[in-house]
Amino acid sequence: MVTLAEVAQHAGVSASTVSYVLSGKRSISANTRQRVERSIRELGYHPNAGARALASSRSNIIALMIPLRRDIYVPVMMEIAIAVATTARTHGYDVLLLTGEEGPDAVRRVAGSGLADGMILMDVELDDERLPLLRGTDQPAVLIGMPADTTGLTCVDLDFKATGALCVEHLAQRGHRDIAVIGEAPAVYERHTGFAERTLDGVRTRARELGLRPLHRPCEGGYDAMAVTLARILDERPGTTGFVVQNESALEPLLALLRQQGRAVPEDVSVVAICPEQVAVQASVRLTSVAIPAPEMGRRAVEQLVAKLDGRGGDEVVLLAPELTVRASSGPAPAQP
Repeated sequence: MVTLAEVAQHAGVSASTVSYVLSGKRSISANTRQRVERSIRELGYHPNAGARALASSRSNIIALMIPLRRDIYVPVMMEIAIAVATTARTHGYDVLLLTGEEGPDAVRRVAGSGLADGMILMDVELDDERLPLLRGTDQPAVLIGMPADTTGLTCVDLDFKATGALCVEHLAQRGHRDIAVIGEAPAVYERHTGFAERTLDGVRTRARELGLRPLHRPCEGGYDAMAVTLARILDERPGTTGFVVQNESALEPLLALLRQQGRAVPEDVSVVAICPEQVAVQASVRLTSVAIPAPEMGRRAVEQLVAKLDGRGGDEVVLLAPELTVRASSGPAPAQP
């Protein structure tokens, strides 16, 4: 292991000068800084994390809390996590990933132990039980998601209410009147998970304004569950011609079942998905969709947290505007007999 003293000798400066270059606590001439930085690169020096933490009262670690439940779509969560990790590195932070369903205990453990300088929390519920602890600690935190009450919090999320409304508007413009929302697994709604509840609110509000009749049915995903859900929808609303799907694992089973029933997409039925871009373009019918901007959400969350750690940021809610891309799965409503 290369030591700080060896870097100093190689650069022809004192050890304290190397320390000041690393910490930025004192002004160092450009020539001296460049010489030290060149020695650091050539020798492959890495500051000792423990010593650096003691000197700065910082761990240079961000805790990312992702409860990996059975009913969540893990690829989206991991895409956000990768964006968090890569963005954090550009700001000099490493990421501590916490994947258990510990709830407030995880917040308490991180805040009380000095494990991390700040926290990013995902899978946020409307009345998330972690929030009272967050509001009661001085440790900076950012939510990827929105609770019902955002007072005293910093949140980054796709505007899911606007997303639901945008899907409804698209179908309404094409003449659809009876629409069905195929949602996440029932447990997601039982927990009052923010993104699912807000999407549903947007769908219902805009449908009411436009005179559409929406029907919402949660679905576990997979072929068997989708078959039961689709049968229920068509039994209750046989005139349904538009589907909004917020459940990645239900998309391909839905398309297969519609084909088996002789319902052509989009001639007989239109499908609009809320899903990652890759899922939409690789489906058996290229799906009209609102993309989940996972990398942007992760990046913005880190930038908000770093600003707070540097004393530059306050509490705010950052909502990313949804964008709907029209593809092959949506078209005009079929003429009524």
